Amino acid sequence: MAITRSRRSFLAGGAAGALGGAALATPLAPLARAVEKTPLSSSPSELRITAVRGGLVRGQHSLFVKIHTNQDIHGCAEAVDGVYGAYYVMKHIAERHLIGKSPLDVNRLQEEMRRGGLFKGAQAGMYVAVMSALETALWDLVGKALGLPVYRLLGGKFRDKIRVYCDTAGSRLPPEEMGRRAKDDVEKYGFTAVKFDVDDASDPRKLDPYNWSVSLPELERMTAQIAAVRAAVGPHVDICVDCHGRFDEQSGHKIAKAMEPFDLMWLEEPVPAEFPEAYARIRQETTTPICGGENWYLTYGFRRPLEIGACDVIMPDLQKAGGLGEGQRISNLANTYNVPVAPHMVASYLGAMSSSHVCASVPNFLILEWQIYFHTDKMYQEIVTFDGPMLTADGHIPLRDAPGIGVDINEDALRRYAVKDVPFFE
Repeated sequence: MAITRSRRSFLAGGAAGALGGAALATPLAPLARAVEKTPLSSSPSELRITAVRGGLVRGQHSLFVKIHTNQDIHGCAEAVDGVYGAYYVMKHIAERHLIGKSPLDVNRLQEEMRRGGLFKGAQAGMYVAVMSALETALWDLVGKALGLPVYRLLGGKFRDKIRVYCDTAGSRLPPEEMGRRAKDDVEKYGFTAVKFDVDDASDPRKLDPYNWSVSLPELERMTAQIAAVRAAVGPHVDICVDCHGRFDEQSGHKIAKAMEPFDLMWLEEPVPAEFPEAYARIRQETTTPICGGENWYLTYGFRRPLEIGACDVIMPDLQKAGGLGEGQRISNLANTYNVPVAPHMVASYLGAMSSSHVCASVPNFLILEWQIYFHTDKMYQEIVTFDGPMLTADGHIPLRDAPGIGVDINEDALRRYAVKDVPFFE
């Protein structure tokens, strides 16, 4: 008849026999208890990816993915913006480069995904955005498997909480209303920085719907709006202004000069991302700091802008620029040019916390975006699960020490917002 013994009884009994009595076994009791608590699953080295599932929500603006393994450990993540119609791209990349592989080799798998897509769009756009979600989910999975938060896997942390700026719902409104909302957000949530949009496609003062030049009445409206915001929040709250890349170079110059009296934290994307040289020329002729990068992809996409001094601040979107490891590489490259990094972030709290691990792991972090109208929305509160508060009283994200990212997804809640006629977590 076979004899079954637990690991704890084996250690305790074996140690007692070897050392000559029960009295000598007592000091090993803590070790026996520790071994007993060790998971009975196979070792991390035997982890294998068995399935990748995902779904699109918010009219295909957000792709959520979940990577499953043979040890019932999963990793999850989110990609944004460049993911319209991306469900089958996700499945293709997963089947070609992830299924059956060990998730522990995150950098290797990311490089295989990128190289495997060189003729499929792996330079920018949808392919890289989907790859970003998969790469981030790998970090989450590995952290859970090893019992470590992602920032530890990235080399440790420089800070315990992540400063955020409030991208307020008050953009493109009358000046007095923008000022009121800015003051309300600062006083209610403790934010030390706010951001407003000044481009407005519906502005009747535009020259015409297709012209990228700013009219003088438009410029007056922008100036009045930001003057009201500065008056409302006072001199010690940072203000960011976003143009969404909707102006030509001459107009970018005019807007940057018009913003000088308000001591901005930055003017964001005054011209399209395709023209880093225009960023550099505008930057040279204004005291207003210039920010760009949410539409540059991978580390390669930031090399030229940094070389020519295009920006005072770069803002990679870690949910579409290549993932968390790539975000750290972008940040470290910027650090060699003495340029701070302020990631763009228009994702759920899962994306916010994913970005926070990178923000904690690099020395040149400045601030992270926070969409106030996202995180107070019912959907965004339902689709993620986590412990503790979203924000501290002084407008920071508290870095989580839970294994992996520290935020998970609620598939049942996500299903309520799934895009019609698109496969969902199948």
